[in-house]
Amino acid sequence: MDTFADYILGETDLASKMEIVYYLAKKNRIFFNKSVIFKTEIARMFLNYSKIEVDKNLVLTASLLCNVKKVDNAQDIESVHTYAKKGAEYLAKIGFSKRFCKICEEVNRYSGSNPRERESDILELVDQFGGMLLDRPERIGFKPDEALVLLEHRNLKDEYNRYLETFIDFVNFMEQINVSELVNMTALKRLVKIYNETDEIVKFMKEVVYNYEPKVDKLIEKQKEKLSKEMFGNLNDPNRPLFSKETAEKIMNHLGEGVEGKVGE
Repeated sequence: MDTFADYILGETDLASKMEIVYYLAKKNRIFFNKSVIFKTEIARMFLNYSKIEVDKNLVLTASLLCNVKKVDNAQDIESVHTYAKKGAEYLAKIGFSKRFCKICEEVNRYSGSNPRERESDILELVDQFGGMLLDRPERIGFKPDEALVLLEHRNLKDEYNRYLETFIDFVNFMEQINVSELVNMTALKRLVKIYNETDEIVKFMKEVVYNYEPKVDKLIEKQKEKLSKEMFGNLNDPNRPLFSKETAEKIMNHLGEGVEGKVGE
């Protein structure tokens, strides 16, 4: 008989996957709110941008479930330190593999689980960075560039995360994408705006999946094409020189070093 783990991992459509977790949360009173969807969307865009060789379906499922035992109270230090491990134990009970539970447990480093899974490093970056973009009772959300500085130089100052540099590149790339023709609003800021303006979780889910994602995905591809042309020019142009003038000069200068007397040998 299939377990809940088999059921949700077998569902590859992200909107349907979110809906499954939503109803699981209503039934079993696990943690699932707009912030989970918000962070999962960042994870989705990061995976699409970076092309990291991991199981995308597994990572996005873990992103939706790694906070199941989180308590929405940053002042409860004991819960902050234990929710990831307790969540992993809960996930094991509903059929998830030992490795999947380990990935979710390593969304933060409080349990001391080591060596860390590759997928866990993705969850850690998304969880910390995404959380800093959102308002909290004690502070307003940080801007993406501010959150990056805190992520690199405070949160992960003494830790190794194998995808940190790739994630920094991703955020800087996303900050070049303008999603509005009327005002200057980058892709991540637009996602934060939708989060702040949409109170109901199901409505937020639909807004992200059916309106935000298609538009942003097109803009991401458009930005990639633009950067590619800036770097390499139009590759379909038969009159395009293979090398720039500067590159050709470097190659010829290099070939000219120490080759006297060797022509014709």
